[in-house]
Amino acid sequence: MPEGDTIFRAARTLHRALAGQIVVRFESVLPALTRVDEDEPIAGRTIEGVTSRGKHVLMRFSGGLTLRTHMRMNGSWHIYRAHERWRRPRSAMRVLVATDAFEAVGFDIPVAEFATDRSLARQTDLRLIGPDLLADAFDEGDALARFRQRNDASVADALVNQRIVSGAGNVYKSEVLFACGISPFAAVRTLSDDELRRILTTARRLLRVNVEHPRGGIVTYRGYQRSSSRSERDGLYVYGRARLPCRKCGTPIKVAAQGSNARLTYYCPRCQP
Repeated sequence: MPEGDTIFRAARTLHRALAGQIVVRFESVLPALTRVDEDEPIAGRTIEGVTSRGKHVLMRFSGGLTLRTHMRMNGSWHIYRAHERWRRPRSAMRVLVATDAFEAVGFDIPVAEFATDRSLARQTDLRLIGPDLLADAFDEGDALARFRQRNDASVADALVNQRIVSGAGNVYKSEVLFACGISPFAAVRTLSDDELRRILTTARRLLRVNVEHPRGGIVTYRGYQRSSSRSERDGLYVYGRARLPCRKCGTPIKVAAQGSNARLTYYCPRCQP
């Protein structure tokens, strides 16, 4: 699943290319989107802006209509110049928004809907979403209160619960807790407010560092040099490194499935007792 920094970067790129431009062509294979397009054509509208909220991308059009998409496991947005060849097959296209200069293509997007300002305010996922870890105006007090409402949950499950804080996924969950030296299996109630603040601060720092890096991808290991020829795990401390030695103490990294969705958590049993 794309992490919050990937979604933020995608929304920012879409905004820079599309904001203020007029839609000249709209296509979709999703019936719910095509029905709206038939009644209220998207072509001819101005794209007012593109933003992210947690794992959601919101593309706002003139006339009070917003396209909400969620990437889930495999979805992605690509931006191409007009007539540029796509890097994915057309069969993977779910949504296309074209201006004179660019084509924004949503590939394998499982969740997409048009919403008015009123329906967007009622949308459950957005209405209940926790403070965005990448937001400039991050509300730490609200985040702490939401953690405390789930005191019996493991801290690993709580960190990826988008109704507590939004933006962190499986990779950041494992990397943040390793950086903080906290066991992923610790119940939230066993952690002090200072420990929870340290988790939030670390998550925000790592997300911000990676969202600004021109090469993209997630890197937390300080000894790593970003390179397209290396695998993702080379730039991480624990995620994807099961049975490999811990970069700090040499103990083999362990992996366990956690939570109702059996998400994989990577950790060092010595550094995170």
